[in-house]
Amino acid sequence: MNILIKPIITEKATTDAELNNRYGFVVNPKANKVEIKKAVEATYGVSVEKVRTMNVRPDRRTRYTKTGVQTGKTNAYKKAIVQVAEGDTIDFYNNL
Repeated sequence: MNILIKPIITEKATTDAELNNRYGFVVNPKANKVEIKKAVEATYGVSVEKVRTMNVRPDRRTRYTKTGVQTGKTNAYKKAIVQVAEGDTIDFYNNL
């Protein structure tokens, strides 16, 4: 089971990483905090202090088009905010 799907690289997440040493990841919905901690430590070689998770609900949208009413939704996913130890950093751009 692949735990880490992709990092979250937004303006808010980047500011949080610079100021508080917290990094965001989209993770497998069935993964728990212990598995996420082990996966981040193994992948990036940092020591993790705290893991916070949240389930992001799908956004539902209705559009009125020429062909009628179109309804749709985005996918639900699980997000993890990982706080690493002081002095450790994760560089997402080193292997581009």
